[in-house]
Amino acid sequence: MQRLQAYKFELKPNGDQARDLRRFTGSCRFVYNRALALQQERYATGEKKLGYADLCKALTAWKADPSTAWLGEAPAQALQQSLKDLDQAYANFFAKRAGFPRFKKKGQSDSFRYSDSEKIKLDQANSRIFLPKLGWLRYRNSREVLGVVKNVTVSQSGGKWFVSIQTEREVERPIPQGGAVGIDMGIVRFATLSDGTVYAPLNSFKRHETRLRKAQQALSRKVKFSNNWKKAKARVQRIHSRIRNARRDFLHKTSTAISKNHAMVCIEDLQVGNMTKSAAGTIAQPGRNVRGKSGLNKSILDQGWFEFRRQLDYKLAWRDGWLIAVPPQNTSRTCPCCGHVSADNRQTQDRFECVECGFEENADVAPVLLDGLLNPTESLNSSAEPGLHARSATGHPVPNPRP
Repeated sequence: MQRLQAYKFELKPNGDQARDLRRFTGSCRFVYNRALALQQERYATGEKKLGYADLCKALTAWKADPSTAWLGEAPAQALQQSLKDLDQAYANFFAKRAGFPRFKKKGQSDSFRYSDSEKIKLDQANSRIFLPKLGWLRYRNSREVLGVVKNVTVSQSGGKWFVSIQTEREVERPIPQGGAVGIDMGIVRFATLSDGTVYAPLNSFKRHETRLRKAQQALSRKVKFSNNWKKAKARVQRIHSRIRNARRDFLHKTSTAISKNHAMVCIEDLQVGNMTKSAAGTIAQPGRNVRGKSGLNKSILDQGWFEFRRQLDYKLAWRDGWLIAVPPQNTSRTCPCCGHVSADNRQTQDRFECVECGFEENADVAPVLLDGLLNPTESLNSSAEPGLHARSATGHPVPNPRP
């Protein structure tokens, strides 16, 4: 089976290379914004949207223009990939997968991509990589890169440069290890498994919240775009990077441990975007308990539930396992012993007590003991398509598990 995998490392460019990296990201951002402005102008005049091929022709004209001839100094394939990203952004918008494309700002998601793998050279023995118009760049070699290099993305985050190398390789189809398990996501307990395993939350944002608030307050007192303002802004970015890196590391370790030990994982199909909507309301109809809801939203977003589910999905697929998204309706109100559904079963936030049979358990443990989570192949078979038991988190059909 084919496996696509990305390896991300920190780059160690010299002074000239760092300057070129900034110039190339600026050129790609300029091309993206100019193409977006062109598309908006055509829409305002009733003209048809340009496709990727027509945008590439416009890019050639921009390079020939003396006022923008400096675009020729950047890698051509990186500029073309910016146009491809814009074309994909429009496709996502028309498919209602994302909002309307917005202009890029300096310092936000600065990156560019090389798509021609023949011009990329990777020297792992000496921890360096060759990129067109940049030459050989050193990187922090922390693990071996396996497979054939398909494309390379260079990005900046927190004042540092990173390289992401996507590879493709053929691997033997693995045999899933372990059985089925259900997961209940929470705030007090990040994840509670039906086998009794509990993963405590990291709360990376909460740990750095005070430090981040002080840094943001110091930034607000600086004169915008002054040298002290740039230093204060860099400090805020470093704190955000620390929060993000700690959360991602925690999610990777947790999802890896679960995917290695279970062949089938059932997780609630939580709509995090709907759960974290603001309760402020409008001027005519102001919301109630706005501060409490804001704190709850912050705690939910600090857990990274969506990213955790995304990681579980592809890591289980690597091991030939399955991730099944279960509808969350009434999962916290249904008794796992008698099946009685009632809001009175959940009298408090942390205790579950069935009013019908008297079953008592921790509120985080009770939902994952349901037959629909512990034995998904039985409960989901009735509603699935013929020959299928459910659908994965990405929407793809899930085949019957091995006997």
